[in-house]
Amino acid sequence: MGERRVAVVVEDDEDIRSLLEAVLQQSGFEVHIAATGEVGVELAEAHRPDLVTLDLGLPDIDGFEVARRIRRVSDAHIVMLSARAEEIDTILGLETGADDYLTKPFRPRELRARVEAMMRRRTASKAFGTTASEDAYPSTGTLPVQQLTVLELNGLVLNPATHSTMIDGTEVALTPTEFIILNSLLEAGRVVLTKSDLVRRLRDEDFDAGTYVSTSDERSVEVHLGNLRRKLRDDARTPRWIETVRGVGYRSAPRV
Repeated sequence: MGERRVAVVVEDDEDIRSLLEAVLQQSGFEVHIAATGEVGVELAEAHRPDLVTLDLGLPDIDGFEVARRIRRVSDAHIVMLSARAEEIDTILGLETGADDYLTKPFRPRELRARVEAMMRRRTASKAFGTTASEDAYPSTGTLPVQQLTVLELNGLVLNPATHSTMIDGTEVALTPTEFIILNSLLEAGRVVLTKSDLVRRLRDEDFDAGTYVSTSDERSVEVHLGNLRRKLRDDARTPRWIETVRGVGYRSAPRV
């Protein structure tokens, strides 16, 4: 038997709700369903899910507010689903705590693939068991192997085993996606990661996989990085942790 996986589906359309339930059950999830935002928040708090699919247009409170409330009680991966395709809605969804955003109608196969990538990352984050050394921050060369647990840089300590982030002894709450991006940058050290590199990491692919990365995917990474910097209170002009290499990508700031 595999590890128990729990999902909460928050969707007011009965047909889509049934489709999501079937897709997730086929992927091995115990699924709890809600037709309103209030019930969705209650289920997320009660069942501690690994995944939440969240409709944007709900009859009581909108999906943006539901995402904010779920984020206060859960570290579940949140996939926002909406018929709205405007970029501003995607940005707002990611800024309120969603990890991914899919427009309706969506293909069940695409949803399943994204969910499986999220769950692999979630399982892998619990499997690391050693402590990082200074070698985790090379100035040049290839990317380090993902086998280290505790990463530290300039007062920031990130522990994938406990999914915790501390700054000068104070914990900072990050979404799963923000955590993965930060973990990737700290692992890479002074090696620059492009937006495409980070998109592929979020898909649980190799950096050099060569798979297609859309402008929308890259824009999502920008939004997540902006959220991450805001939570860390890291000034992009004088970065303590995340440095932008203009026209190329991102890397860890130098040690001080």
